[in-house]
Amino acid sequence: MSDQPDEMSGTPFLLEPGEALIPAPSRVVWNAAGCTSLDAETALEAGAGTEGVARWLRATVGAATGLPFPEVSGRANRIALSIDPGLPPEGYRVVIDGYPFRIEGGSAAGVFWGAQTFRQLLGPDAFRRAPLRPDQDWDLPEITVEDSPRFRWRGLLLDVARHFMPKEGVLRYLDLMAAHKLNVFHFHLTDDQGWRIEIKRYPKLTETASWRARSKFGHRASPLWEEKPHGGYYTQDDIREIVAYAAERHITVVPEIDVPGHSQAAIAAYPELGNTDVVDTTALTVWDNWGISANVLAPTDTTLRFYEGVFEEVLELFPGQFIHVGGDECRKEQWTESVTAKNRIADLSLADEDELQSWFIGHFDAWLAARGRRLIGWDEILEGGLAKGAAVSSWRGYGGGIAAARAGHDVVMCPEQYVYLDHRQAPGEDEPVPIGFVRTLEDVYRFEPVPDGLTEAEARHVLGTQANVWTEVLEDAARVDYQAFPRLAAFAEVAWSRLPAPAERDFVGFERRMTAHYARLDALGVAYRPPTGPRPWQKRPGVPGRPIEGPPPNK
Repeated sequence: MSDQPDEMSGTPFLLEPGEALIPAPSRVVWNAAGCTSLDAETALEAGAGTEGVARWLRATVGAATGLPFPEVSGRANRIALSIDPGLPPEGYRVVIDGYPFRIEGGSAAGVFWGAQTFRQLLGPDAFRRAPLRPDQDWDLPEITVEDSPRFRWRGLLLDVARHFMPKEGVLRYLDLMAAHKLNVFHFHLTDDQGWRIEIKRYPKLTETASWRARSKFGHRASPLWEEKPHGGYYTQDDIREIVAYAAERHITVVPEIDVPGHSQAAIAAYPELGNTDVVDTTALTVWDNWGISANVLAPTDTTLRFYEGVFEEVLELFPGQFIHVGGDECRKEQWTESVTAKNRIADLSLADEDELQSWFIGHFDAWLAARGRRLIGWDEILEGGLAKGAAVSSWRGYGGGIAAARAGHDVVMCPEQYVYLDHRQAPGEDEPVPIGFVRTLEDVYRFEPVPDGLTEAEARHVLGTQANVWTEVLEDAARVDYQAFPRLAAFAEVAWSRLPAPAERDFVGFERRMTAHYARLDALGVAYRPPTGPRPWQKRPGVPGRPIEGPPPNK
């Protein structure tokens, strides 16, 4: 083992050449210049409230090492899990100074995050599903690691509406989130191109709205098509399984049901939801192209009652506080032409179609609040007046988040020019289907979620941050992996660690730590983008994208 300082605070560190922790912990103390080993005699003791973490350790680390981790009381050679109320709720302490190994947390979640660090300390082979060699040593450096997260919302959005990801893929991504200490899974379930959740009272949402006849291949301006049906949906039992699986990993699932825009798939299944006095909604199909459809929900009582029925079933499936209702990119052309919409605006004494959208969102804000839940939507819900009590996902840069925080509303920062992971990772022509700005690993590492100009009180409304993976041009799980990783590892450190100001961050040190982390991703089977560029099979030559040149706007 190389010489180490007694303590390092807030900076990257190496345990041995090529070994490091991600996200970077705030405090590491070296207890001795040696190692202590796990072996077949190592027991696992779960203190009150940590039983779930013990199950996770046996299922993952136990499977990778081949060690049984029996429950044996009084044995010195053991891993001891316990809750220490003196630690922050998601904070943890991992102590390795001989036996027993101690993983302590301010709550079960903190113990779980400590277990993730413990797994990293064992090396990349601890991320496999079965042991490579029966006689493999499992040494742990004699250190203490103490840490807690900067933000309570450390999120990942996965768009399964544009390209469906089967349940097993979703469960895999929950595991990948847990490995990076991310704790909010934003589940984008509905859009113009597909409806992915079973609603029992409205069976056509899965019979009709869950599949489309073909798909555009590449950007919407591409001449290429994949001429085969695409679809899929999650049964309510699938959803229950996903939510339970996430909860075991201390991840909250936030479902997104888009209203009033991004709704053509629902209108194709139930034409009465659309603006029937403007277009023949019975002729609509689930959209096979990308972009923003003009076919939006009609502002009628029929639509409100329909979606109340949808949300009633959604609330039964998702126990978390927040329900995401979209609210973004709602084109108003049909409302402008609709007599029904004009009458609604007049009846409510509204100024225009923007205020009509605000009324629409406000209805569901009040409806959800009456049931003990909170509405969250994209920053367009600010237009026409922000619904009372609503939180904002700020995606069009920082502006929406700043306005919302100054108005006293909670904010999740996810500006597209920084943390939309479908954007290309390099300027080269080999990048598959290049979309948007170049956002390198370093760019993501230097992203700062709290914008300048907020007072301390306003900044407290920033719940955290979220990386978004939109899948218009991500046709399968391998493409999702390529776009998400390794940048999601950098994002996870931004969301968790208390890093210096962006310009002062030690990206060279992060890259050095990523050397160890790539080996973990390899063990997990993640098809990430290598530092040297895409592998031959990761390229998509001849498939047009929409690259945006130059630096992104810093606002």
